[in-house]
Amino acid sequence: MKGIRIFWGLILAAALVASGFVQSRLNQSRESLGLTRTAVISNAPPILAFTTVALGGFRGLIANALWIRTTEMQEDGKYFEAVQLADWITKLQPHMTQVWVNQAWNMAYNISVKFPDPEERWLWVQRGIELIRDEGLRYNPNQVLMFRELGWMFQHKMGANLDDAHWLYKTRWAAMMEEVLPGGRLNPAELTNSLSPEAISRVKRLRETYKLDPVWLLDVDNRYGPLDWRLPEAHVIYWATLGIKYSPAQDQVPLRREIFQPMLATFHHGRVITNRFAKRIELAPNLDVVSKVSKAYEEAIAAEPDNADHFGRAHRNFLKDAVYFLYANNREKEARFWFEYIRKQYGIGEQSGIPEGSTMEDFALSKVTEDINETSRDRVTALLQGFITQSFYYLALDDDDQSVGLDRIAQRIYANYRERTSLPGTVTRVALPEMSEIKRNVLLDILTPDANFNPEFQQVLRTKLRLPSDFGIPKTNSPTATEPR
Repeated sequence: MKGIRIFWGLILAAALVASGFVQSRLNQSRESLGLTRTAVISNAPPILAFTTVALGGFRGLIANALWIRTTEMQEDGKYFEAVQLADWITKLQPHMTQVWVNQAWNMAYNISVKFPDPEERWLWVQRGIELIRDEGLRYNPNQVLMFRELGWMFQHKMGANLDDAHWLYKTRWAAMMEEVLPGGRLNPAELTNSLSPEAISRVKRLRETYKLDPVWLLDVDNRYGPLDWRLPEAHVIYWATLGIKYSPAQDQVPLRREIFQPMLATFHHGRVITNRFAKRIELAPNLDVVSKVSKAYEEAIAAEPDNADHFGRAHRNFLKDAVYFLYANNREKEARFWFEYIRKQYGIGEQSGIPEGSTMEDFALSKVTEDINETSRDRVTALLQGFITQSFYYLALDDDDQSVGLDRIAQRIYANYRERTSLPGTVTRVALPEMSEIKRNVLLDILTPDANFNPEFQQVLRTKLRLPSDFGIPKTNSPTATEPR
């Protein structure tokens, strides 16, 4: 009996040794075929390293069961509970990219909107971004989905205006970036050869806190900028280009779209103006990137021939906006260049949207007057008042080019309307007041104490226009309360 026990014991020991060799071969085969991840992850937290070694291939089965339960919780609206389960799954299977993406989406979208306080919402949006950026990409550095979703959170959740708290998100992010990239601009000497303790500290925070590579920042800004790195659109472009660098070529289509789309947004509102009166930031067009936006569209057209017509239409629409925006910002030479560029690339007439015989000035003006009835006095008056108000607004904010450009457009609209309504047979009842009177009335509306404008703003505007300090303030005993002294 004792001999039999020894015999079976030896058989069992041999079987265990053999299974060890077989298990090792199986793990190698599963790893090479991409069926599961069995290698110990370098620099992993202790709990993750433990589960990787202790559970081996079985951790995939447990993760699958948790994933099914997480999906059920999502459908039931139990988002907080789903976050905890998703965290467990990432500990078991850190290479399951869909889990990281779903968990981050939960935080930034589903959970954040549960809180009425914008500050609490911002914390959850931040956490969603950090989850992918700081943790998910650490274990999945070559996965397009990770880069795409991270860029989308910057572009859609923070950059767009679909969330009621989007201005707070933009303001908080701008303040955070201001601390590491003063003014939102890149200083090549500081980023590549920091000498002062303050600069060294900023570069360290860029790398460690925000996972931004200074060299790659400079490369992106050279290719697509100058960008204002306080704005989310710049970071969409950063992560999209980084994803293209590290991901397979066949998977890069969505990342290329995350370049030209935020580039267009950068053109429309990629410049930060600090509104010192309202203590917040304002966004204005970044007209320095027109050539880079155009190039991004052309690269997309070349890279995706099947979508060339779609991208081409978008490119033409952008160029037409560029002509108008440049003209409106007193950059007439550049507006004329891009007007001729449209004519050269897309011709004239229906294909390009530029009428035959149209001048650049006519075309730029048509962008704001195309929907106005030629004798609609009320609509033209409202449009004039809007442009004049904006002109005064940017004057007070020291944005002189935009102020001059908007005033010039108002002058052209006024002149065109006067010309149309002075034709023989046109009734005099549609005539407009003198331009000076329209401007005066706008100023009185802005500078009256009851107006919805900051008093400091009003006083700065008076100074800029060299008006009396009490202009717009009614006399104490005057029956005409809106008349200035």
